[in-house]
Amino acid sequence: MTKKGIFLTTIGVVIGAIAGYLYYAEIGCLNGTCAITSKPINSTLYGGLMGGLLFNIFIKSPKT
Repeated sequence: MTKKGIFLTTIGVVIGAIAGYLYYAEIGCLNGTCAITSKPINSTLYGGLMGGLLFNIFIKSPKT
């Protein structure tokens, strides 16, 4: 993976983690039965994972 790819994936993880926490804070789960949104750490980690995967789509693979 190139430096540009690592940078882009890292930016995606950071943006996803922020979005995951904001989702928990603004919407969340009131009664605590939701697996992802019941705790802030779960929603932050899940958001980071999804953001990293989403931004990783935009990395072009080298032609061989």
